[in-house]
Amino acid sequence: MLRWTSAMLVLMVCLSGRAATGGEQEVTLAVTGGVLHGTLSLPTVDGKVPVVLLHAGSGPTDRNGNSAMLQGHNDALRMLADALARAGIASLRYDKRGIGASAQAGLSEADLRFDHYIDDATAWLRQLRADPRFSGIVMAGHSEGALIGAVACQRAPADACISIAGAGSTLDDILRVQLKPRLPPELYVQNERILVSLRHGELAKDVPPALLSLYRPSVQPYLISSLKYSPRGAVAALRMPLLIVQGTTDLQVSVADAQALAAAAPTAQLLIVPGMNHVLKLVNGDQAQQMPSYGDATLPLAPALVDAVTAFVQDH
Repeated sequence: MLRWTSAMLVLMVCLSGRAATGGEQEVTLAVTGGVLHGTLSLPTVDGKVPVVLLHAGSGPTDRNGNSAMLQGHNDALRMLADALARAGIASLRYDKRGIGASAQAGLSEADLRFDHYIDDATAWLRQLRADPRFSGIVMAGHSEGALIGAVACQRAPADACISIAGAGSTLDDILRVQLKPRLPPELYVQNERILVSLRHGELAKDVPPALLSLYRPSVQPYLISSLKYSPRGAVAALRMPLLIVQGTTDLQVSVADAQALAAAAPTAQLLIVPGMNHVLKLVNGDQAQQMPSYGDATLPLAPALVDAVTAFVQDH
């Protein structure tokens, strides 16, 4: 399997606008295969400041936390960046390869690997470490980005790590739990056969038509690459301060996931935010209210999340 290591990446930062502190600056990172684009948010303060690297979740989710698969914008990561800037903390958020302004750096589905995202995050961390404006670096990943961030922190010189709505199980176990009540018994047996094959690093053959959207041949290499990484194993391997944050009304990741991560990393701080959903807004568990929140930028972030992340960064 092709693996791009951070040593293969060529780094470049281009800043637009004035160099003084305050405001937002567009940044780019040249990587093998293209250029990644992001936004550096700077507080209006003098001297060095801490900086947070924000990593979005799975799928076509951009630097601001918005998915191309959903209508509207929730702007959760942009709002978090703004809140950090008001607290005197810089942040960098970026479009993943193949997404948004980084579309030209994308690979075909058959060539994309989970390792690419890890290597990209690692490269951003190293670039931030080399920037004399910053006093310390914190990695903060949301959803799938929580696992990517935790692994990147093992490879780059971060000072602390934050997991926000990160899963506590590997992807195959997540799919088992989600699909068992939805699939007829005979199809679930086929699902299990496929997952076992992928877990062993082997492409699954004879995928039933009903499961092709999940296990089409072009996506199987990516799934195999992602199964190499365990969320609990990743946080357990960290040798730095770790904050785990989870909302109680999240329909995609549960409080049990956060508790599993915390059990694997006993020194971590665990924060359970009552009423916070997967896009970090205060919304109850009713699905009729949940879905609109994914495309509503007028809803504020959960205050407890902002307070906890700000305090954690300032402490570490």
